[in-house]
Amino acid sequence: MAQVWPDIQVIFPLTEVELNLNFSENVELSLVYILKQARRKLYDKNGTIGSWAEMAQMVLDFSWEKLNTGTWRDVDKEWRRVYSYGCLFKVTALCCGEVSQMKVDEAIKTCDMGLLMGASILDDVLQRLVRVLQNKATAWRSKHSEPGIEPERKKFKKECDPAPTIDPAKAVPRIHCPSLEHFRTEFLDTLRPVVLEGVVDHWPAFKERPWSVDYLRAVAGCRTVPVEVGSRYTDEAWSQTLITVSEFIDRYILREGNTGKGYLAQHQLFDQIPELKDDIRIPDYCCLGEGEEDDITINAWFGPGGTVSPLHQDPQQNFLAQVVGRKYIRLYSTEETERLYPHQSQMLHNTSQVDVENPDLALFPDFLKASYQECVLQPGDVLFIPLQHWHYVRSLELSFSVSFWWS
Repeated sequence: MAQVWPDIQVIFPLTEVELNLNFSENVELSLVYILKQARRKLYDKNGTIGSWAEMAQMVLDFSWEKLNTGTWRDVDKEWRRVYSYGCLFKVTALCCGEVSQMKVDEAIKTCDMGLLMGASILDDVLQRLVRVLQNKATAWRSKHSEPGIEPERKKFKKECDPAPTIDPAKAVPRIHCPSLEHFRTEFLDTLRPVVLEGVVDHWPAFKERPWSVDYLRAVAGCRTVPVEVGSRYTDEAWSQTLITVSEFIDRYILREGNTGKGYLAQHQLFDQIPELKDDIRIPDYCCLGEGEEDDITINAWFGPGGTVSPLHQDPQQNFLAQVVGRKYIRLYSTEETERLYPHQSQMLHNTSQVDVENPDLALFPDFLKASYQECVLQPGDVLFIPLQHWHYVRSLELSFSVSFWWS
């Protein structure tokens, strides 16, 4: 791994001046000075690597405090940029000189932290860095593994819950590849849920690069991502943690007894790992919205059978595309809101207090009076969930879904 530096050096601007470190007055001058010292070492690597790493860590520690003060939406983007530069200089310190596999793994994790918590700098330099480092790590592991011997991994045991029997009178209607105009008039304008069939069959995720546990591990196994831990986000024990995709698979997908206990629910996964984004396509029907394509939020939902999303509503139109596994989904219109007993707290006002498949009728006596529709999504199905429609989701087996939020 000693040859990492020449491969990443070409990613940086040719001169020190071109690596812009201009910040607003909100960023302390002392911190800008440390950043400029770290930049100088990038182009004139005199002195110890240790001092370079120490400067980078000082920047990270200081900016991390700023990122965790108050709510995320109130964080000044300048501090997110500072954090990204701290990640950049930590990566360069890790990759300069003789480099071990451990250092490369740490550098990849540092890039991911910058991509998750920071802001884009130098034409997405962290994204380009992590791609080089990931290719290096993959090549190194391939070169040093014994021919014909695969890493010993537990076999994936596919566990399935039986699908609920769908009452035909309550079934969400299905339609095969409707025209844009037909979808608009019959479903979008009337805010009626529908399952679209045949509209994502062309995705590489189904054809050239079919998604599976092994594929996800190969493409993104070493990448650090946020994971939700717990059966559902309304549980007291629910939490979030940062682990690699391979660790998530080993801990929550392959380990027995962890059904529904861990979920990769990520709003940034496809920006963080473009290789996965290349496997999907934005549905054509999104063009009927008022926003631009860049305004569409693409979310990843990957987890074991038994994972539940409590009955809740979202502020935008939603296409939920099922890629791997099956999901049971129940939907209620906004007209039923009073019978669904939303939480009174501001944080959970968009979430029902009712356990949909095991309701406490003593506490929520009117719940059974609420009318609903339901369906089981199969791989290749796309469910249109209209704006603010209440929906409850349970994975019947290992599941990977992609949702598109649009206005």
